Amino acid sequence: MIKLKGIVATLVTVSALGSGAVIAEEVEKVIEARQSFMQLYSFNLGLVGEMAKGKTEYDAEIAANAAQNLLALAKMNTGPMWPQGSSKADTGLEEVTRALPEIWTTYPKIAEKQDDLTTALETFATVAGKDLASLRGGMKAVGDGCKGCHEDFRAKKEDK
Repeated sequence: MIKLKGIVATLVTVSALGSGAVIAEEVEKVIEARQSFMQLYSFNLGLVGEMAKGKTEYDAEIAANAAQNLLALAKMNTGPMWPQGSSKADTGLEEVTRALPEIWTTYPKIAEKQDDLTTALETFATVAGKDLASLRGGMKAVGDGCKGCHEDFRAKKEDK
């Protein structure tokens, strides 16, 4: 897990959120929470992705469970992980978060993208455990659902 304490400790107040302010410790917690959340997505997508690519043997039970996990993640209320003021630009933590301010400035566009991903995962959860062809057939819509947010609301990874 990325340690943010040294970097974030220099922040006094990042942005107003509701009736209070997002303070350094809160920024650290929300960024770590959403990174952990995305790691769960990545892990489960990796399981089915490796099967779809033929890199690992297709296992219906693992595929079905991974698809159900992805759907459960998509249905979680993650709002508290995304307070206004926790973007790359707001925090100055370019090496830690790639969240763009457009997440908040274009709302509800991101909510629509999340709905698209959830719909794709609802379908995927019904087919992933049937057979390899069904798993592969459902992967494109899931990938498109992920790209919907990542292309519009996440900064490109910078080369170092």
